[in-house]
Amino acid sequence: MHVNPAAPADLDTLVPLFAAYLRFYRVVRSEAEVARFLGERLERGDSRLFVACNEAGAALGFVQLYPFHASLELKSAWLLSDLYVDEAARRRGVGEALMQAARRHAEASGACGLQLETAASNHQAQRLYERLGYRRDTVFHTYWLALGN
Repeated sequence: MHVNPAAPADLDTLVPLFAAYLRFYRVVRSEAEVARFLGERLERGDSRLFVACNEAGAALGFVQLYPFHASLELKSAWLLSDLYVDEAARRRGVGEALMQAARRHAEASGACGLQLETAASNHQAQRLYERLGYRRDTVFHTYWLALGN
């Protein structure tokens, strides 16, 4: 298995994985919508995507990061927004390899940290995150304001 930064040429590989990721979270979007969204990210470079592939080149999973500024640290940081591993590839180290690629990228960019959130019911992912050194925030609560756009 190898993990590499995604490029616009990887769009066709990423779309089915991202659509499966959305289904995991019970979000229904067409593959055309997914392709448009990911295509914009890849073209604009406003996120960093890494894709894990097996030796035959089949995509196994991806991670997507967005830059932000950690105001309380007065430094840049990365939001680990999306992580997904194909069901058939789970429990084989793919998620950990993607998380390590995200960490290496953040460290290389001089970021002060990586932030993520996951569903309260996603216990398998939480175990991975905690094993890799992530700690659950006990000081701040996350809020969301839907704007209807």
